[in-house]
Amino acid sequence: MAKDQKRYSEAFKRELVDLYETGDRSARSLEREYDVGQGNLYRWRRKYGRDATTGETDGEQPAEERIRELEREVAILRQERDILKKAVAIFAHPKRNGSSS
Repeated sequence: MAKDQKRYSEAFKRELVDLYETGDRSARSLEREYDVGQGNLYRWRRKYGRDATTGETDGEQPAEERIRELEREVAILRQERDILKKAVAIFAHPKRNGSSS
């Protein structure tokens, strides 16, 4: 049976993030008190916290760096794809020996 997911309003999320950032309580204690799933407050903090207005949060990369990283990954994936295509071509045509039976 599927577990019902709780939905929280944006105002509630912002308020809880503000409590965390301005207070001296841990994220886990706030999550327990307000019956919020573990880890949600950290995700909300990335989205609604003070650092979210700059476009960069703790652990988030600038857009240009992320683009370069993805371009490198695409290049590697293309190389792997080409290698697999060559391997398929080799195994699809078995070696032919000189004799015709």
